[in-house]
This record gives sequence, C-alpha cells and structure tokens, in this order.
Amino acid sequence: MRREGGRKAKKRVCAFCVEGITDIDYKDVPRLRRYITERGKILPRRITGNCARHQRTITNCIKKARVMALMPYTIE
Repeated sequence: MRREGGRKAKKRVCAFCVEGITDIDYKDVPRLRRYITERGKILPRRITGNCARHQRTITNCIKKARVMALMPYTIE
C-alpha cells in the first residue's frame, strides 16, 4: 500500500474493535448511516477500515434496517 510520493499509507483500524463494541444493532441508524454513501450504497471494507467480521455485521444490519424502513434504499 503505497501512496503517491513514496509514502506508505496508514492502515485503518476497525472502529468497533477499538471501542470494544460487540453487538451492532440495526436500530442504531446514526451509527449505520456513517457506512453508506450519499447515494445509499454500502461503503466497502477498504474504505471504512473495518475488520471482516464487523463489516459483515454492518452490512447485514444496514440491509435489515432498509427492510424495516429505518433507512432508505436510495437517496435522491
């Protein structure tokens, strides 16, 4: 992972592992909203810096929140 100019990119750390959060709830919409784009797409792991386990949980929670109409599928 090299940036322009030869500097090495800083490895992002999982925010949930750092804070010690074990359970991510689909009803916690403000937290989940940070992991979607302004168009409503789920941000990938390489952008968010989450570990694989928490990224899967976030994805499932976002999908569940969309079905329960807590979050929109698309934002226009």
